[in-house]
Amino acid sequence: MIQLRDVSYVRLGTRDLEGATRYATAILGLEVAERGHGAAYFKSDQREHTLCYFEGDPADQVVAFEVDTRAELDAAGAELERLGHPVHRGTAGEAQQRKVRDFIAFRDPTGNRIELVWRPQMSSRRYHGARDAGITGFSHIGLCTTDAVRDEAFWTSVCNARVSDRIGDAPLLRIDEVHHKIALFPTNRAGIQHINHQVASADDVQRSLHHLRSQGIPVVFGPGRHPTSGARFLYFEGPDGMVYEYSSGVSSIADELLYRERQFEFAPPGFCMWGAEPQIREFRK
Repeated sequence: MIQLRDVSYVRLGTRDLEGATRYATAILGLEVAERGHGAAYFKSDQREHTLCYFEGDPADQVVAFEVDTRAELDAAGAELERLGHPVHRGTAGEAQQRKVRDFIAFRDPTGNRIELVWRPQMSSRRYHGARDAGITGFSHIGLCTTDAVRDEAFWTSVCNARVSDRIGDAPLLRIDEVHHKIALFPTNRAGIQHINHQVASADDVQRSLHHLRSQGIPVVFGPGRHPTSGARFLYFEGPDGMVYEYSSGVSSIADELLYRERQFEFAPPGFCMWGAEPQIREFRK
């Protein structure tokens, strides 16, 4: 079984790198870590980067997960090949672009581009956002799935993810004590469905709501509170149709033996206990 340690970074193609950079700093509140060679890297915590925008097709989207050792990386590649998932071993230049020592790339059953990385680079500099959004770190991703049952089986039997809760057929998956690091949302396409950053408090969520509105950024869900993780949340539009989320207060699951997954309805009450209505297509029937 592939042991995923944490979600590491997201890579997003864009045809407007300058516009995406302005958004990532002035709107999202990230810090520029490095720019050059057609790419911009952004910090949100102690890691050297957690988001990279690069010049390219906006459909070119990658999410990376960290593994502990090179031996685990090698074993993961062999297992994926055995299961029929062609694996690309990253070159030294590609690894340098990703700020990691080594990585492999493959596609999950839906076709989402996934990278497994070994030794992602940490930063000696504290994260200091371009604006005070209260971000404490990159936390989780939503992935599109064209077959939720099939993809849940991949992440829970090939990898070490466990189901925390389900909203309809959409499973929320944990790989550590945090309620979820991966959320699978049924739809008819591959791709990253949303990108989450944790913020320190519900006050930060509310402050960002007013900032987003003042900048003309469409808010597509919230503010609200998820009945699954307990987190206060806000979803909003980003470049190239990407959806970003701030959330605060996500629950942890410390006792694996006692916890039992729960089923919530795929309707507004299943997504928000405060009654907010989502304007996100994957959150609507």
